[in-house]
Amino acid sequence: MTVTIEKLENNEVKLNIEIESSVSSWEYDKACKRLAQRVNVPGFRQGKAPKNILEKYVGIAALQKEVLDNLLPTIFENTIQENNFELVIPPNVEYYEFGEDKSLKVTAKLELKPEVNLCEYKGMEIEVEEYKNADDVIDKELKVIADRYATLNDVTDRKSINTDIVNIDFDGYVDGEEIKGGSAKGYMLDLAHSNFIPGFAEQLVDKSIGEEFKINVKFPDEYHDEKLKGKDAEFNIKMNAIKEKVLPEINDELAKKVNSKFNTLDELKEDISKFAQNTEKAENEKRVATKIFDTLFEKINIDIQTPMINREIRALMGEFQQRINMQGGNFNKMLEQEGHDKVYAQMKEEAVKRIKTSLIIGKIAQTENVTITQEDIQNKIAYMAQIYNTTMENIVAEIQKNNSILNSINQQIVTEKVTRILIDNAKVTYTNNKQD
Repeated sequence: MTVTIEKLENNEVKLNIEIESSVSSWEYDKACKRLAQRVNVPGFRQGKAPKNILEKYVGIAALQKEVLDNLLPTIFENTIQENNFELVIPPNVEYYEFGEDKSLKVTAKLELKPEVNLCEYKGMEIEVEEYKNADDVIDKELKVIADRYATLNDVTDRKSINTDIVNIDFDGYVDGEEIKGGSAKGYMLDLAHSNFIPGFAEQLVDKSIGEEFKINVKFPDEYHDEKLKGKDAEFNIKMNAIKEKVLPEINDELAKKVNSKFNTLDELKEDISKFAQNTEKAENEKRVATKIFDTLFEKINIDIQTPMINREIRALMGEFQQRINMQGGNFNKMLEQEGHDKVYAQMKEEAVKRIKTSLIIGKIAQTENVTITQEDIQNKIAYMAQIYNTTMENIVAEIQKNNSILNSINQQIVTEKVTRILIDNAKVTYTNNKQD
């Protein structure tokens, strides 16, 4: 057997493989025996059909494919290891031919990872704007917690005010036509935290229970529905009920409600303080990592082949379509509204950034001999179980059904380890130490 290697453009390599007839004929006979065991040929017991009958029944092409599937993986693996090739995708067989003497010729292409010439990535001088918690972060969080445990009391002796929660019926019209999805019965609306059209909630203030009235609003120019962008609308409103939010006292009793492990308010405050400190640290590390990768992205030039970019664009498009569908949107309609060229350009930019970042991380991991331990995987699975509110056993079961999940976990672990190396070895200067 001979394998000749021909380097092509765009990080591709062509393999010309020739296998002598003695080997290919032997493999062909073995393929006949394997297939004979797997197929039922009428008139013959399992595995007993002669070769000439089997060739007619399953076709010579199927037998030849069986030969290729058995021979090529080992040939590819040996060639890749001997030449230290790093592949982007599995080898692609472009052509094969069995000669009259049963010899075999195969032409295959290998798409290699682009070469990455790293710059000096340790000791990088990084300047970032520091994230600082506000001085009153604990008081603010206590107010949020108190709001979460607030009770709603019915109001009967006054009109609505801007801190109330009201129960309303409404239906809306634009140009005399009813707005699709623009009506509801018994809708609870928090007047202080409304996400309705600007001006809607404000016009529900100073209204009495049972009162029916009209309000006029204007849809924003950037509204998601093309038919409603910038349009004037009229809504018929009926005030069914008014409720006022009563906040609990911020004391030991509230702390106990938050978590049974807390006996006092001071313990709750200490927990909030630790969380705030961890959040501050995590945000600053995120800012440093972002600046480091942005710097590496600018300094390192990588010649990424078009097929690699196109595959990543298709993957991004698939993810984007899935998100739109999950949100109840129409992907094709969104493309028409945003413009195919604009969306494609955005996806291409993101694709190049993803690929380049992945290649840089991979190269640094290789240089630093980053390894993944079983403990790393167990810790990541435990974290995923906590995030998705499930068990580690369920995550493992999903991994067994879909090996790509394990590949994703491994990539996350490598990325985290490389990021830690970069952060720990960077010379960071924080600027504008203002409170966020």
